[in-house]
Amino acid sequence: MLTRFLATAGALALTTGLALAQTTAPTAPTAPGTAPATAPAATSTSDMKDMKEWQAAKLAKISLAQAIATAEQKDGNGRAIDADFEKADGKNPTHWAIKVVYPDGKLVEHGINAETGALYKSENQPIERYFTRLKVADFNNAKVSLKDALAIAEKQAGGGKAYEAEVEREGSAVAYEIKVALADKEQEVKVGPDGQVMKD
Repeated sequence: MLTRFLATAGALALTTGLALAQTTAPTAPTAPGTAPATAPAATSTSDMKDMKEWQAAKLAKISLAQAIATAEQKDGNGRAIDADFEKADGKNPTHWAIKVVYPDGKLVEHGINAETGALYKSENQPIERYFTRLKVADFNNAKVSLKDALAIAEKQAGGGKAYEAEVEREGSAVAYEIKVALADKEQEVKVGPDGQVMKD
């Protein structure tokens, strides 16, 4: 009788142990004093504040080329000549500031939201304030557009993401100085009026 009771108790304990083992979810072992691994959080605007400009620009959902296309479509016949990435501040979201010149000599800076691609502001600018040696005709006669120059610079840098572009006079034409954000640094590439990469 006692033997049958012990056998029954043992079987019951074994069954209960198996049931518990099946309902308890396994957990990955962690080193003493460390929290379990979690998925990395999305980068927020506040995280970008401490980054260098080229590092933050790599995280933008909208590329500089996309922003330029949006800016040039505003009012139809303008040509982008200068571009910069700007981190969010009290008045503006993270955005691309694109300067566009028009055939009538007007210069407008368009703000393109770097997360949504929306054009959220347009401000007239005095062209003389930025380009003392350049005339509207110099931009209109340029064989290479800023968008083309971006693609050339990104290729020259071995990939990466162009995030800033400045225009300057090169002889009787224009050239572009473009900054490209790479994995661990930034690189500057100068593209001449013929679309060729220029050496410093």
